[in-house]
Amino acid sequence: MTAFLEVKNLAKRFGGVQAVSDVSFTVERGSICSVIGPNGAGKTTVFNMISGIVKPSSGAVLLDGRELTRKQVYEMSRLGVGRTFQNLAVFKHATVVDNILVGMHTQLKSGPVAAALFWGKTRSEEIAARKRVEDIIDFLGLQQVRDTPVGILSYGVQKRVELGRALATNPRLLLLDEMVSGMNQEETEDVARFILDIRDELGTTVVMVEHDLGIVTDISDKLVVLDFGRKIAEGPPGEVFQNPAVIAAYMGGSREDAA
Repeated sequence: MTAFLEVKNLAKRFGGVQAVSDVSFTVERGSICSVIGPNGAGKTTVFNMISGIVKPSSGAVLLDGRELTRKQVYEMSRLGVGRTFQNLAVFKHATVVDNILVGMHTQLKSGPVAAALFWGKTRSEEIAARKRVEDIIDFLGLQQVRDTPVGILSYGVQKRVELGRALATNPRLLLLDEMVSGMNQEETEDVARFILDIRDELGTTVVMVEHDLGIVTDISDKLVVLDFGRKIAEGPPGEVFQNPAVIAAYMGGSREDAA
């Protein structure tokens, strides 16, 4: 059976630096896969190549058999790819509702004339979009702050709003970049529950770049481990964390010791 996401021999060179070398892995439909590794391992570069922000020097990315490698960033949402970023990218002066509504723009099909007149199909699309936003707000437990400017909310809630905006694009593949970075234990546990619900209730395939090995171990179906731009392990968490190469990458020691 063909994997839902296929990363094939990805490589990226920045000038004289080989950031990623020959990285390949697959992600099954409806699963949670985490890409992990020490600082500088190439995780974000791989993520950026999957989402189209960075074009690979070589290799390919396929989603449900369709190649994404040469697609532009603005095309990714229409192809079913949603993403959050490690650094918050919310509109701080806008409300929670308005921030999430921004994610709906790729789902709207009306032209500029119809949008200006706000009639017929445009009106129906707007009503449907606002209902979708309210559903996301309920799903993420944001009802009490729906009309609050995002900038005055806690960091953890702001991250939830960003997650909601990504869900508003109706993604088949959701890419989460350091989703729990900077969160306390309670906020991290909340996000873990939401990610599981996204997989189980929405049927969305999730790929995470994450440093928090607790959440990685608890909710991931599969791990891909990078070190110095190369894949050193792939498999279920219990199996991966017993791999000598992974232990060496995280705990120190020579590659020869891990071989």
